[in-house]
Amino acid sequence: MSASLNPLNLAVALDGAGWHPAAWREPEARPQDLFGARYWADAVIEAERGLLDFVTFEDSLAPQSSDHTGPDGRTDQVRGRLDAVLIAARVAPLTRHIGLVPTVVATHTEPFHLSKAIATLDYVSSGRAGLRVQVSAQPQQAAHFGRRTFPPFRVEESGLPQTQELVTELFDEAADYVEVVRRLWDSWEDDAEIRDVATGRFIDRDKLHYIDFQGRHFSVKGPSITPRPPQGQPVVSVLAHATVPHRLVARATDIGYVTPRDADQARSIVAEIRSEQETAGRGAETVHVFGDLVVFLDQERSTAEARRDRLDALAGESAASDAEVFAGTPSQLADLLLEWRRAGLTGFRLRPATIGHDLRAITRGLVPELQARGAFRRSYGAGTLRGLLGLPRPANRYAAATSTSTSTASA
Repeated sequence: MSASLNPLNLAVALDGAGWHPAAWREPEARPQDLFGARYWADAVIEAERGLLDFVTFEDSLAPQSSDHTGPDGRTDQVRGRLDAVLIAARVAPLTRHIGLVPTVVATHTEPFHLSKAIATLDYVSSGRAGLRVQVSAQPQQAAHFGRRTFPPFRVEESGLPQTQELVTELFDEAADYVEVVRRLWDSWEDDAEIRDVATGRFIDRDKLHYIDFQGRHFSVKGPSITPRPPQGQPVVSVLAHATVPHRLVARATDIGYVTPRDADQARSIVAEIRSEQETAGRGAETVHVFGDLVVFLDQERSTAEARRDRLDALAGESAASDAEVFAGTPSQLADLLLEWRRAGLTGFRLRPATIGHDLRAITRGLVPELQARGAFRRSYGAGTLRGLLGLPRPANRYAAATSTSTSTASA
């Protein structure tokens, strides 16, 4: 299929001043504004200018650290964040088309609270909300809540049986978390609100449903206190690096962000997720697989590489990433994206190395390059995030059950 018949999806991941740890020291970085609403609004408005599908907002339950096992004690890098859901809600009224996807740590938060927060965001944005589910096994994050403990985790122990057992448990818990959230979104039927002043009926109580979820990790009665979101089901996404999280992508989400290093690895990852989809009984459903890349973009490759090297020198080390780091021109990045799309990826989530420079290079350099190749939209063609991603608005599971029950009783 030609590029013009199958345009790719494109998102950006926003985190502080950018994904390079020294990004805040760039002249255009605005470090004094990182904890202000205007900074985030400006970034999302720029992303919308580029017709991007959505932005994600990073979040966590502990300060950023270059050490995966705990705080690193560094004072030369950005530390601290605003709440991602609240940022998204603040930015929503200032934008009209772009999707807003905050990160939420499922391990230490309650699905009931999260379901109504994202439902509210969907109302505030008129159908443009999503969420990125994250798990955490870090002891220092668990210590903030005091409800569970985790052993110290070291990267070199990731292959040990006890570590794999813990990872599997956390992702199984995340799958239950998503299921509870989705059921709560459906716990109000679409027409549950009557709002009939003449009869004094605001709500049809028969169209609110107990979800009665009982599982290993959660016991939730329901219904929600927030009516069904405009999208029915806001978009659920997760970052996945291996088989266990790939299984979560296939079982429970609409988008998986993956981190291949080349087209062959992208092809292998996509094949694994599609196989897990079939096993989960979701083979006929659309599940997007987005490739993540950290990007340094300039008009010349040498300029992008020099900027990367200069930032590495400021940081005192080469910036490592779970995702491939690209330094080059918009045209070269377009070549790479289209090559990886042929390997089966349906879209990309780009991580600007420096938001002040690389976000604009994406919207004003890469996007026109992709448009010229017929590989990206020239206008927004849908009013919701699900619409932009080609995802149908799902039927309400409880309304369908009620309808079947009524029909059976009538017969």
